[in-house]
Amino acid sequence: MDVEEALEEAVFSLIRSGHSNTPQMDAELLLAHAKKCSVTHLLTWPNAQLSHDEATVFRQLLSRREKKEPVALILGHQDFWSMTLKVNEHTLVPRPDTECLVEWVIHQPLETAVVCDAGTGTGAIALAVAGERPNWQVLAIEKSTEALAVACDNQKNLKLPVSLFQGDWLAAVGENTLDILVSNPPYIPPNDKHLADLTFEPRSALVAKKQGLSDIEILVEQANVCLKASGVLAIEHGFDQGYAVQEIFNNAGFIDIETHQDYGKNDRFTVGKLDKNP
Repeated sequence: MDVEEALEEAVFSLIRSGHSNTPQMDAELLLAHAKKCSVTHLLTWPNAQLSHDEATVFRQLLSRREKKEPVALILGHQDFWSMTLKVNEHTLVPRPDTECLVEWVIHQPLETAVVCDAGTGTGAIALAVAGERPNWQVLAIEKSTEALAVACDNQKNLKLPVSLFQGDWLAAVGENTLDILVSNPPYIPPNDKHLADLTFEPRSALVAKKQGLSDIEILVEQANVCLKASGVLAIEHGFDQGYAVQEIFNNAGFIDIETHQDYGKNDRFTVGKLDKNP
């Protein structure tokens, strides 16, 4: 079997499984991984033959994808912003739409700042911010020991100045210490139908009580203590939670509250400024 034949067979198989929205791309990434080459090299030599070992590995990878496992978890890495990040079953796979949150944060008009990414997971947000704003002090907090280990690996690989800590949200952060707090917390309601497609990622990083708002409520409450006067809070949330999150911000004394959209024009994150001196 050559590359072209293997890809055709794999695309057909993925389409038949119904679990991939991008069967051609998935097949190319998996085959390139099996052959230990780039996708560009793969497509440049469509008549190259697969060895027995390469074909065996490719079928194993394809079988995992046919069972809904995300390609990023199969490969063990995911591109985000300008980085390639290690991912595994203990972390969320960073989504492109979270890049919209990063873009908003790095454009804040502060020459210097203390920034905290709460619930950092792979470290995606913190590392992206640190790479773009070298004059900022970037902290990242993660409760899960396993996820924190992944974030530490990513920080070491990228050699970016992010200080990583284990903790339960902002419990260990001092009063009036942060200029910017950013987070992509769990926000999916426990009974949400989309969870059926997310079985390979940790439920603790996805699901929150109170219709997905419980962790956001905790973060906003703690942000009120940890942010400096006029400090900025930016939190990612579900496409239908913008109004509810704005209400949480407002009730906690934040001003200049706005909800921003992602690449798909869905409400994706809400921002606000703390008003400690009304």
